[in-house]
Amino acid sequence: MSANRIQHKVNHVALVVDASGSMYQHQGQLIRVVDEFVAGLKAESDSLGHETRISLYSFDHRVENLVWDMDVKHLPSMRGLYKVNNGATALIEASLKSLDDLGHIWEEYGEHSFLQIVVTDGEENASGGDRRHDGDMTILGPWLDRITAKMNGLPGHWTSAILVPNSLAKRTAQNYGFPAGNIAIWDADSQKGVEDAIGTVRAAATSFLRGREQGVRGTKNLFAVGQDISVDDVRATLEPVAADKYRLLKVDKEMEIRAFVDSHPGVTYERGSCYYQLGSRVQVQPDKEVIVVEKDTDRAYTGEAARNLLFGAGVRGTVSVKAGNNPKLEVYVQSRSVNRKLKADTRLLIML
Repeated sequence: MSANRIQHKVNHVALVVDASGSMYQHQGQLIRVVDEFVAGLKAESDSLGHETRISLYSFDHRVENLVWDMDVKHLPSMRGLYKVNNGATALIEASLKSLDDLGHIWEEYGEHSFLQIVVTDGEENASGGDRRHDGDMTILGPWLDRITAKMNGLPGHWTSAILVPNSLAKRTAQNYGFPAGNIAIWDADSQKGVEDAIGTVRAAATSFLRGREQGVRGTKNLFAVGQDISVDDVRATLEPVAADKYRLLKVDKEMEIRAFVDSHPGVTYERGSCYYQLGSRVQVQPDKEVIVVEKDTDRAYTGEAARNLLFGAGVRGTVSVKAGNNPKLEVYVQSRSVNRKLKADTRLLIML
């Protein structure tokens, strides 16, 4: 290989969206928020100097490719492409087809990474045949074998993730081979559920692209935040909080937030003044502020840009996230609850 050749970063993103009958209530909103997702990919790619290409799939009991490996700069709107049908849910078949299709991309030149994200509001009932009416589930066996083999055999620069409607569907997705850290739950019944789901996807895609800058080409912890930012990023982007305006308290045992605060002299619980340390997965609503703290110095930073830095520019809805592994920084999320359970071995930040 020529020593002068540019090894540019190429990201191949496949968004695989449920189009079965139960998605009808979300059709118009989904078109809009997917368009925003694509715009976010374009903006982040331009900022980083990456080439990002996107494929779009929809599925009911059939799987259809709507867009194939197109530069995000040239992708038209989903309007006119995505249409909900009165069909079943060939979830496994759709997941497999998008992975198989991406496997045909030539990787000889450039530094390629692959990201597949599946969004569904139901569970598998149609791969290999629509079983809503005949009840025959025996045909599913070979499909289960195929998807688990495919997932277990994915190379390290491939990432596969899924959004599902409930905990049962999450366990099923894990059985298919989706890594636990690449599964998020969305509210398929609420009016704002789709916007929140795509917000979560957009934040994850932003984190994925930024991770490429640090040499990370694949991840099994996609829906985590904070692992892709540096102390320099924080200092350059966010506003420092004066040291006399906040306190950090160590949580030694699980305890309700108000009782914990009131047990410490010199501070009193006030709604909205407390920020819990982000750990396991939580829903972060759009009106919740976030603070980033340097571990070595306990210096805190916040501001309007904090959510953009953590979740990606333009992510306005609720996001489902957990803490990524960052040796230098901690993320804190505002709480307005009086009975939030604080986890042991974490910290609580109180604005004074």
